[in-house]
Order: sequence, then structure tokens, then C-alpha cells
Amino acid sequence: MIYKNQYVPDELRPISAWGYFGYSLLFSIPLVGFVLLCVFALGGTSNVNLKSYARSYFCMFILILIIVGIALLIMAITGSFAAIFSYLQNKA
Repeated sequence: MIYKNQYVPDELRPISAWGYFGYSLLFSIPLVGFVLLCVFALGGTSNVNLKSYARSYFCMFILILIIVGIALLIMAITGSFAAIFSYLQNKA
């Protein structure tokens, strides 16, 4: 059943699908998005749903940084960077 005029407190108000899309675009902006992501994740909003979404987006961001760091470390250990740079020098 759908009840009209049902009171939902602002801190529990759900975010729409377009809201999630908009916040994803906002958090993707290089410097401003990261600052706003940290603000929302650390409690800069009273909305619990937005705070949880910002925290999950931040966790995903950290996880991607760890995976990229491991990949770069493996490439550095195996000598892939040296091979790529020597290939690029021979092409130029």
C-alpha cells in the first residue's frame, strides 16, 4: 500500500535513483568530488542514506587504489615498465 502525505524524517529520507546517479557524477569530479565525498562520508550530512552511500563509494575508491597499487608493484618487480619505456624510446 502506498500512503500519501506520510511523514518521513529528513535524516531517513530515501535517495532516488537519479539522486544516486547525480551523486556518482559529483563524486567522480577529480578534486572537488573527493573533498565532497570525504565530507559526506564523515558526517557532513544528516541523511543516513547519503552518508552510507558516500562511505560505500569511499570504500570502493580505496579498494581500486589498492588494486592499482598492487598491479603497479607487480609491473615494477617484473620489469614491465623497463620494457615499455625501451619500446617507446625505440619508436621515437
